[in-house]
Amino acid sequence: MTGRTLPEYRILTARQIAARVRSGQCSAREITAQALDHIARYDTTVRAFTELWPQHAASHAAEVDRRIQAGEHLPLAGVPLAVKATEGLAAYQTRRLLAAGCVPVGATSTPGRGTPWQTWGATDRGPTLNPLNSEWSPGGSSAGSAAAVASGMVPLATGSDGAGSVRIPAAWCSVIGLKLTNGRVPARDRAGLNVAGPLARTVGDAAAYLDAIAGTAILPGLGPPGRPLRTAWSATLGFADTDQRIADTAWAFLTTFPDAVAPREVPVELPDPAPCWAALRGTDADAQTGADPRAVLMSAVDDLFAEYDILATPTTPNPPHGHQGPGDVMSVALTWAFNITGHPAISIPAGRIRTGEPVGLQLVARPGREADLLSIAVAAEQLIS
Repeated sequence: MTGRTLPEYRILTARQIAARVRSGQCSAREITAQALDHIARYDTTVRAFTELWPQHAASHAAEVDRRIQAGEHLPLAGVPLAVKATEGLAAYQTRRLLAAGCVPVGATSTPGRGTPWQTWGATDRGPTLNPLNSEWSPGGSSAGSAAAVASGMVPLATGSDGAGSVRIPAAWCSVIGLKLTNGRVPARDRAGLNVAGPLARTVGDAAAYLDAIAGTAILPGLGPPGRPLRTAWSATLGFADTDQRIADTAWAFLTTFPDAVAPREVPVELPDPAPCWAALRGTDADAQTGADPRAVLMSAVDDLFAEYDILATPTTPNPPHGHQGPGDVMSVALTWAFNITGHPAISIPAGRIRTGEPVGLQLVARPGREADLLSIAVAAEQLIS
């Protein structure tokens, strides 16, 4: 394989790779070799991966090629897939993606057990670096997955989101991160808060992921909304200490695609989800106590969605912190309420503040309405393309 193919590989989307493999323009084995070569060249400066699986990837790619030659339609044929280390090859979403034709190339970094903060990634070579600026954390806990996608090493990666762990790294690495409706696929924790979600560079790839693991059919009809969706905007949800620069940037971006959203600033006053989230993840007795705060939070969110189609906020109240940690800042302040209520939520790139740090726009929809989120994300993607 020549180095001349690497720049092309780096900009290919998951859907473009799959189309080439299905049509016979290239094989899954060739694409896999390019992905592993690319990782070998570039992960030395990003440290997104904790482990590579070249033999397993080659074997799986060969099986994809055999299935294609046998006439199977694989929607994600030959797509190199980075797998969050705490998920692994046995996770439900990984198995579904492999069945759709993805090729797993390696495990991506997470903070590891016992760490006091989760918005970073650890490897035996040092912390995972944000591809946008090595001085910033990539976020977490799906740190390596977001960094691998943002750097072009893979077009698609798995994540899991128990408090914002897909959406936060998506925001800080300027990629797309989708938290599914709780219960759409099996949860990763006893409390049912930790759900699967992709890290991707394009909305179409995120939709292809969702169709593959949840059996939906969103991708064929994917496009901007047919009408502006009624959108409530809140920079704080009533309790978060949001940096004004972050709020202004996210709001300015939200107002740039009026054909997709009809935003209105609304005095949202949700109860702080922190004690509820902690209780639900505690002992059985704690969980029972948490069920009561959850009911209060659910009622407040249901009241909001009785009038609006979408809730919009910044993804995080703060810009990416450095590798020393977040200090007292709660990066999950605007995300974890929706792990409790179960609503689907997406983070899409929304620009940068004056000092260069990226900002994510979080959109939340009614349960089961991931299609609404993806349709708005398409409108946003078309705006900046």
